[in-house]
Amino acid sequence: MAKVSPGEFVRQVRQETAKVTWPTRKETMITTIMVLIMTTVLAIFFLGVDQILGRIVRFLLSLAG
Repeated sequence: MAKVSPGEFVRQVRQETAKVTWPTRKETMITTIMVLIMTTVLAIFFLGVDQILGRIVRFLLSLAG
């Protein structure tokens, strides 16, 4: 692979960055809200699963003791 000077590298990076389609402010806000909602839902789900499994383990350990 050919070596590129630092100046040429920066120029190429700027060219490629100009090709990127950046999300609008509205799209960013909607995506952020959706991520927060999904994270909260999954946290509640895993809390429930953890509680159920914990109770099952405690029950099984009480049978053994």
